[in-house]
Amino acid sequence: MGIYILSFVVAFVVALMATPAAKKLAYKIGAIDIPKDKRRVHKKPVPLIGGLAIYLGTILSILLFLPKSQTNLGIIVGSTIIVVLGIFDDKYELKARVKLLGQLVASLVVVLSGVRIDWLTNPFGDGMINIGVFAIPLSVFWIVGITNAMNLIDGLDGLAAGIASISSGSLFVVSLLNGRYATALITVAVTGAALGFLPYNFNPAKIFMGDTGAMFLGFILSAVSIQGAVKSAAAIAIAVPILALGVPVFDTAFAIIRRIANKKPIMEADKGHLHHRLLALGLSQRQAVFVMYGVSLFLGLSAILISSTNGAKGYIILIIAILAILWGADKMGLYGHKAKNMNV
Repeated sequence: MGIYILSFVVAFVVALMATPAAKKLAYKIGAIDIPKDKRRVHKKPVPLIGGLAIYLGTILSILLFLPKSQTNLGIIVGSTIIVVLGIFDDKYELKARVKLLGQLVASLVVVLSGVRIDWLTNPFGDGMINIGVFAIPLSVFWIVGITNAMNLIDGLDGLAAGIASISSGSLFVVSLLNGRYATALITVAVTGAALGFLPYNFNPAKIFMGDTGAMFLGFILSAVSIQGAVKSAAAIAIAVPILALGVPVFDTAFAIIRRIANKKPIMEADKGHLHHRLLALGLSQRQAVFVMYGVSLFLGLSAILISSTNGAKGYIILIIAILAILWGADKMGLYGHKAKNMNV
């Protein structure tokens, strides 16, 4: 356990110390978030690229404590591509297709290094299901999807960093349960780095992680979740990373459903995300963030419980979690009729 503590501490301290430097760099290169529309919660310009500190803390910890391997190198290179892409986006506001192209390249680097979903546990019997030629496209879809989902929830001070900390902490426990010790080390490093950045990012934020940080966190967590959760022996292993990363996954899913129901383009931004709905109910930024932390913790614990059990208990936990998610989404108007009536 000592190596995990060291990994956490190194990532935490590096991110904590590097964030002020990232803030200075943001002002120097002009990577500043200036609120231009009503969707923005903040009213004053705030420096971006704080995610660079999270990246440095995580990668340095990986380099110090993980053995050199093709898979680990692929994760480092892919993450670096994503961070460079994020810095350019925070500075120049890249077009969506350019960002997507960069995400695809980074994802392919990781997938071709060996991080991919080659098989799934058969939930209806013994053995595994080999997905064959669908392994690469499915793995790329998962990584790109989570990368963008994490970016979408980065809408309140401290939200994405806190959610990423809880998600990576949950994946850390799942990885240990499944004997995936390399993955456990990466996830504990992500947890430390995200928490090291959080003091500067919590409301009122002195710096934002920007696309640099949100895409990096989504990217690396989606990649390691394949190794540490999807490839586990749990009967419904595929549900584990979905729940561990549940807040960005389900918030994005409901956004797609909502926009289809309201006959709006899927890629069109709106104010119907969970954090927008919580603010509309009169909660402060901090209160809304803590509520979403609670949701993430519930989903993370559900993922851990499913990963640690087999048979009927796992399915019962999954059903309860899904019912709770659907009930909460309906009450908050996250999809369909209520979202339309709320003019989002």
